[in-house]
Amino acid sequence: MFKTLRSRLVLIALVIMMSGWQLYSNGLKLGLDLQGGMHLALEVDDPDGTMTAAAKADMIDRVDRIIRTRIDELGVEEPLIQQVGGDRLIVELAGVSDQDQAKDIVQRNAFLEFKLVVVSSDMENALTRMDRAIVATLGVDSIRALGRDVAGPTNQTDLEGLLFGNTADSTSAESDSARAEVEDAAQAELDAADALRPFSSLLNFGDAEGTFLIAIEDVPVAEMFLEVEGVERAYPRNQVLQWGSELVAQGARTYKRLYVLEEEAFITGDLLEDATASRDPQFNQSQVQFEFSRAGGRVFSQVTGQHVNDYLAIVLDGEVMSAPVIRDRIGARGQIDMGAGTPLEEAADLALVLRAGALPAKINIIEERTVGPSLGQDSIDQGKIAGIVGLVMVVVIMLSYYKMAGLLAIAALGVYVVLVLGGLAGIGTGAVLTVPGIAGLILSVGMAVDANVLIFERIREELDEGRATRTAVDEGFQHAMSAIVDANITTLITALILMQFGTGPVKGFAVTLSIGIVASFFSALFVTRSLFLFYLNGKKASDPISI
Repeated sequence: MFKTLRSRLVLIALVIMMSGWQLYSNGLKLGLDLQGGMHLALEVDDPDGTMTAAAKADMIDRVDRIIRTRIDELGVEEPLIQQVGGDRLIVELAGVSDQDQAKDIVQRNAFLEFKLVVVSSDMENALTRMDRAIVATLGVDSIRALGRDVAGPTNQTDLEGLLFGNTADSTSAESDSARAEVEDAAQAELDAADALRPFSSLLNFGDAEGTFLIAIEDVPVAEMFLEVEGVERAYPRNQVLQWGSELVAQGARTYKRLYVLEEEAFITGDLLEDATASRDPQFNQSQVQFEFSRAGGRVFSQVTGQHVNDYLAIVLDGEVMSAPVIRDRIGARGQIDMGAGTPLEEAADLALVLRAGALPAKINIIEERTVGPSLGQDSIDQGKIAGIVGLVMVVVIMLSYYKMAGLLAIAALGVYVVLVLGGLAGIGTGAVLTVPGIAGLILSVGMAVDANVLIFERIREELDEGRATRTAVDEGFQHAMSAIVDANITTLITALILMQFGTGPVKGFAVTLSIGIVASFFSALFVTRSLFLFYLNGKKASDPISI
């Protein structure tokens, strides 16, 4: 496979395009030291020393889950959250400006509630009042500026007539006629405002009882409308709207659920003692088993017994994490069936949510570090200078010493840079560029050049022994292979160990170095060889090469 020159060049072009697309679409995620933000180290508060190591580890798991659900409050897209030593948690929030808010969100105890999902008919009847409250507060012009002129007049001439009246003959009209027009215009404006449906137009019928679906792109506007003064007063009595945590895919669009819930929770997480995930061996379905205290069990038994076949919303920090159906009366001990085909990981996540709402101990901040954006920008500037100087020196040395072969190596190095940056952009969470990461990037550049140096020196040795040009190139790549593989694998193993056990800057260095090693290996052995074959294409075996 990929033995022909054409297939090799096609593969290289595809890899470059994929990496370039990842870099273009996702961009590079900057770490704390480059973007600025906060570094927090959290530890379980156990002054008496009575908690076991397993209990502390479970606490850290719960806090990890809580913080991840709250990140949206801070507007942080790629937080770095890492467990260390079983009883500590490292949280890095890049780009955070409000430090007090960040600490409050991290340290605040989770609030778990159990609420009943109610049918949406009463809330549907209240939508008109909610729309009127939004229009009255924001104004018609603001609504239309948001692109929410729904169900209003669509003809521009009619619209102007409704809002402003017909002024073409106003100079010749009688005073009473003018007064009537003014009154009509005012009434028309009220009618036009009343016809607007800014919030209800965003709603789609939900996929379950007591839910609405809102397109993901409309969620920010919907959230703004729900915060408008007077909207909550328009809710039906003892009912509220709360967002769900999961996204719903229907066709080509993605939606977010908006649940209609009872306003008051009938039980909270302080009465929950434990929750575990398991798989039912008989029906092969994931389930969550939970246990309340004696007092909590009595309340839960009474409510669930009265609402069999209704939906039960599990709400963490004001967000609905799950809404299973109540199949039967549930006492102090019960279980939530996740349904056939549901991965056990989802059940484990729900169990973690339940346990997170009943934290038995406090979490303390034992280390706090703030990095300003100006310092981050200075690090970026210095990193750019270091990278440019290093690349220029490499280019000069390779061209002056290896001539044409050096030029091929530089071309392969360009491919390497695209692969590394595309890998960082496309690998997802955890692949953020940090100052140590820049160091790892520059180090991997040196390794990529070193691989080419090994290859070129082996080719020179073969040429000195009188081998034909193409034979010398093939032998040079073959003989250098073992040394390059050994060097890259040993370094990669070290980088992977640092990635697994390191934190913060160490992990940033390891991530970048690992991606760089893989890219350098591919560019040196595949790209450089393909470029050599392209260079030798059409040459005779006896023709000399510049190396």
